[in-house]
Amino acid sequence: MERTLTPLIQTDLGRKMVFLSGPRQSGKTTLARSLAAAWPDAQVLNWDVADDRRVILHQSWSPRARLVVFDELHKMRGWKVWLKGVYDGRQEGQAILVTGSARLETFRQSGESLAGRYFAWRLHPITVKEWVAASGATPEAALGRILERGGFPEPFLADEPVDAERWRQRYLEDVIREDILEFSRIGEIRAMRLFVDMLRTRVGSPLSLASLARDLQVSPTTLGRYLEILEALHIVFTVRPFHRNIARALLKEPKVYFFDTGLVNGDDGARFENACAAMLLRHAHFLQDSAGRAMSLHYVRDKEGREIDFALCENDEPVGFAECKLSDPAIPPYLASIAERFPSAGASLLVRYLRQPELRGRVSVERAADWLATLSA
Repeated sequence: MERTLTPLIQTDLGRKMVFLSGPRQSGKTTLARSLAAAWPDAQVLNWDVADDRRVILHQSWSPRARLVVFDELHKMRGWKVWLKGVYDGRQEGQAILVTGSARLETFRQSGESLAGRYFAWRLHPITVKEWVAASGATPEAALGRILERGGFPEPFLADEPVDAERWRQRYLEDVIREDILEFSRIGEIRAMRLFVDMLRTRVGSPLSLASLARDLQVSPTTLGRYLEILEALHIVFTVRPFHRNIARALLKEPKVYFFDTGLVNGDDGARFENACAAMLLRHAHFLQDSAGRAMSLHYVRDKEGREIDFALCENDEPVGFAECKLSDPAIPPYLASIAERFPSAGASLLVRYLRQPELRGRVSVERAADWLATLSA
């Protein structure tokens, strides 16, 4: 299937170097190869392949290649300075695409060495909007498939659900065994795996690292570092509470969600909320990458413990609120109150199983699948 980002990256390659980051096995290499197929004499070079690595080190790719793809280049020592020299000294009209995951995304946040030379895109798992566009499926069918399989291409497109489960077990083991060692010590792997299993049962709940640290018999500081590693590896992402005072928001407990909804070990409500979180994050990232908009995703919680699942913000101001429910169309009083307080932002109650959409006061009650299909990506 063609991904939403394909034509956008194609356009950007004609202007600057492009960085494509995202979770492992989210389809970065497949997307890169599909782009390469449209360019004359393109070369795809993967650092993990010995022959390709030799070509990279000797810079012996064809000067006639109109597109050169460097896959997993961030594993090369000193790759940033090396890439700057390659880009500045490339043949006229030669495009460069760099793909990677954890280390590439970490670099992307600093932008050192290559400022002004690249555009950056983040590839997320498949969304309702993307599958509807690619297959012609209804939004409801697309959401149902994501909740059953998760949004990563291989399990999502698998012939049988059991194939998706077999992929997911292997994926989690491979990421923990191989990728985490880039950031951590081998003796911490067991604790990291236990931590991941704990997070799988706590999706959508404020996360107390102090409490989990006691259960794992490690310090809260160590557990905070584990969480940063899992975020860097695109296994989980955190959603922090909205507050106009950003320093105060950072001190409050975050909620944790998985990029792969299939990893959630909870009931249907937890999986549904995780899927909504993942698609809202992709929506925010798409607006950042495509238009440079300062988007962020939060949740809302007041002193009485009343919550709203998601607050989408731009320049730290709310532009939309969303609460997720499986079947209950009753509007939570706090959502109605927030909608009145921020009338220009818009508030939606996203119901997985809803007979009829309607507008009640300032709150729009929506079929979740249809609403998710209207997001930007």
